Amino acid sequence: MIMPAGRQLLLPANPRFIAFTLILGLLLNMLLGLAGWNWLPDVLAIVVVFWNVYQPRRVGVVLAFVLGLALDVHESALLGQNALSYVVLSSIALAVQRRLQWFPLREQALQIVPLFVLAALVEWVTRLVVQDAWPHWSQLLAPFMQAALWPLVGALLLAPQRRAFAPDNIRPL
Repeated sequence: MIMPAGRQLLLPANPRFIAFTLILGLLLNMLLGLAGWNWLPDVLAIVVVFWNVYQPRRVGVVLAFVLGLALDVHESALLGQNALSYVVLSSIALAVQRRLQWFPLREQALQIVPLFVLAALVEWVTRLVVQDAWPHWSQLLAPFMQAALWPLVGALLLAPQRRAFAPDNIRPL
């Protein structure tokens, strides 16, 4: 893939950092789930989509499924409910990841909105079919809040990969 003009060259992502951010996202989701507010964003979904876009060979559909199952167990939800939504989210993110990388993070947020809405829709339909529970209207805010957080989370997760602006003896590039 040809790199867009004016973009900074990034270092490869450290697998430990990827694992740390995924575990941190899972823990944040668990803590936000304990609060009981339905309108809060799904932090783990943001992190999973981000790594699917920027590191598709390291984070994929299987890892998204496992993290979704862990979240299902924590929430005592229908086993596979979050896992199904994360698999759909990851599959679509992997399909559009090359196109998304051409845009800056703020413009990516606009293109990520349909992914988050579709994942929330899959989760809502699953709840509606199995538990016969209509989702709260406040839950409609969560996908838009996730998209609004995308530039901030993206900047934080890309920060360790940024190269130095001026070359020095340690980093020749």
